Amino acid sequence: MGDIIGWIGVGFGLLVAPPQLVKILRTKSLNDISLWTYTFLVCALMCYLAHAVYIQAVVFIVAQSFGVILNGVILFLLVRKRWLK
Repeated sequence: MGDIIGWIGVGFGLLVAPPQLVKILRTKSLNDISLWTYTFLVCALMCYLAHAVYIQAVVFIVAQSFGVILNGVILFLLVRKRWLK
């Protein structure tokens, strides 16, 4: 039962970043997005991923990997915008 709940959590987690990324790509606007928030978010996700690998929890490895990738792309776009100013 715990694994099923974990995979449901992965599904909900995957619903968070993609809409933000799609909005950024459609509007080409990053004005209302906090660089610091995404910096800390990606750092937290990387720590959770390292812990998941350490405890060998596949469901959390998958979830945190997707989180790092999706939110990492948003962070990359934010950093690139700041550097190109």
